[in-house]
Amino acid sequence: MTAMTYEELYAQARAVRENAYAPYSGVRVGAALLCADGSVFTGVNVENASFGATICAERSAAVAAISAGHREFTAVAVSGTMAVEAPCGICRQFLGEFSPRMDVVFRRDGELVIKKLCELLPDSFVL
Repeated sequence: MTAMTYEELYAQARAVRENAYAPYSGVRVGAALLCADGSVFTGVNVENASFGATICAERSAAVAAISAGHREFTAVAVSGTMAVEAPCGICRQFLGEFSPRMDVVFRRDGELVIKKLCELLPDSFVL
């Protein structure tokens, strides 16, 4: 981790989740993605009546970072309105394409949890 702490990264994810668009599930999620150079990109979940068009917060943040030319990520923090805030399987695979050993920061039952992405997604499609 760089000069930014896991708590600070998580705080950014929690703050941005207020911008989520979740009229169908009511579950708001924010993500803060820390790049290898220390920059941070945030994202939120954006639901759609056509559920397949919905995008998760983690992928939203990653797409913003990738659009700005970043490909190496150190950590991602996820903050949601459910008891467990861990990224879904699609987000795990998406992030693993770029940085399978990145840290994933989330809360489980109120406690901050830090895991390696590769622990959350063993045997991924990444070659």
